[in-house]
Amino acid sequence: MEGEHWKHEPEAKDYPAAASYLSLLVGAEAASKLVKKLRSNDRIVLYAAKDLLRASRMPLLGPEDSEVAADLKKIKAGTKLSPVLLVQGDPLWIADGYHRICVSYHLNEKEEVPCRVVLR
Repeated sequence: MEGEHWKHEPEAKDYPAAASYLSLLVGAEAASKLVKKLRSNDRIVLYAAKDLLRASRMPLLGPEDSEVAADLKKIKAGTKLSPVLLVQGDPLWIADGYHRICVSYHLNEKEEVPCRVVLR
């Protein structure tokens, strides 16, 4: 199951999901600005799944979680996953892709996850 299982670019649907989550943290206007920055940043950086979880202070979801299980099935079927969207700060905000980070951790905690990152 290990290996290249990542797309090169986030999917279009990832940005509205990020906006929805971020609006809970900073309001709709600020979330919209962050998402605009994420869309315009075409640089992908790699971070270990374990480091992303630590920096975000989010717990690891188990393979029985419905979204984690669905993504594990996708990978097994050869479907590539979308890079994650992050907002850098303390803590790190996973704007979109939390489940995908957990999937990567279960495959290999040192797995490098492709990320699009902006500063708060």
